[in-house]
Amino acid sequence: MSDPVVVVDDPAPMVRRITLNRPEKRNALNAALRHGIVAALRDADRDPDVRVSILRGAGSCFSAGYDLGGGAGDPDAGDWATAGEGQFQREVIAAWTGIWDLAKPVVAQVHGYCLAGGSELVAGCDVVYVADDAQIGYPAVRFAVPDMQYHAWLVGLRKSMELVLTGDSMSGAEAVACGYATRSFPSYELEASTVAMASRIAQVPTDLAQLNKRSVHQAMEIMGARDALKAGIPLTVASTRTETFRTFMADLAGGLSKAFKKRDAAYRDAPPPTS
Repeated sequence: MSDPVVVVDDPAPMVRRITLNRPEKRNALNAALRHGIVAALRDADRDPDVRVSILRGAGSCFSAGYDLGGGAGDPDAGDWATAGEGQFQREVIAAWTGIWDLAKPVVAQVHGYCLAGGSELVAGCDVVYVADDAQIGYPAVRFAVPDMQYHAWLVGLRKSMELVLTGDSMSGAEAVACGYATRSFPSYELEASTVAMASRIAQVPTDLAQLNKRSVHQAMEIMGARDALKAGIPLTVASTRTETFRTFMADLAGGLSKAFKKRDAAYRDAPPPTS
């Protein structure tokens, strides 16, 4: 029997931990993994012995993004999305913003790479703790438009523009400075610090914590966050009709590594400034 794509444990009283378990694929988010994450979070939300959940990745990183090897799409999305153009984007936006609707807080624990779809999953979490040297970004903007356009909401106009116009990554420390993440820790302290902070969050009973959580997300809803994310879907669909996208998809047929090297070649030759 193959290993489960999601592993669940309880590292501390009232704390549920959900581990993305495709380390050989850098926790690429295929349909099975996405469904497993949502199912585990919903189970925790119904469990009276759980007050807070942690999401983390197994192996060298949190997640390298959506699975471009043929496993990203979901031909049977069920209640996640309606069929037709933009189905994938509707599905992932519904999944990750659905974390906002859970009663119990969800904490992301991010190390290594947190790219593209992985950064969208983290954007949906309530609290985000990262390693100082984590690499968080959206290199896919070099051939398409993000599936969930969270940047303006979390990091503001100027930093958003730089991120989506270059595809460059930011470190964990930079992610905290611009508002994407909550706190950063040295990588060797991340796990213990995340569990400690989750345990602190868990001291507030769920009947009150859910109201405080919703007070923040309600304000985001009134400002139009979820509607804005949905409004971005036609732009993502339009990007799939560009010559740049078609060229990348043709390159992808020759192998992921080769396609990525070609896509990023110009950026490696011209590294970004450090300050």
